[in-house]
Amino acid sequence: MEIAMKILLIIFSIGLIAAVLLQKGKSAGLSGAITGGAEHLFGKQKARGLDLFLQRLTVGLAVGFFILSLIVAYVVGNG
Repeated sequence: MEIAMKILLIIFSIGLIAAVLLQKGKSAGLSGAITGGAEHLFGKQKARGLDLFLQRLTVGLAVGFFILSLIVAYVVGNG
């Protein structure tokens, strides 16, 4: 059981790394920060389609990784 959870934790971590690396950057230095703020203020949505899916996937993988890490730490510590 412990080995299966560790393998699942490795899969979650690789998936999380891949999901983060596949996302586009939100800004490009100072000019991106200024235009990004203006787009947010005026309501332009940049997160469409694949970007929205990757954001939700990243959140799901991060939550799963965090919970699984706590479970594995508890199992290993009490095992």
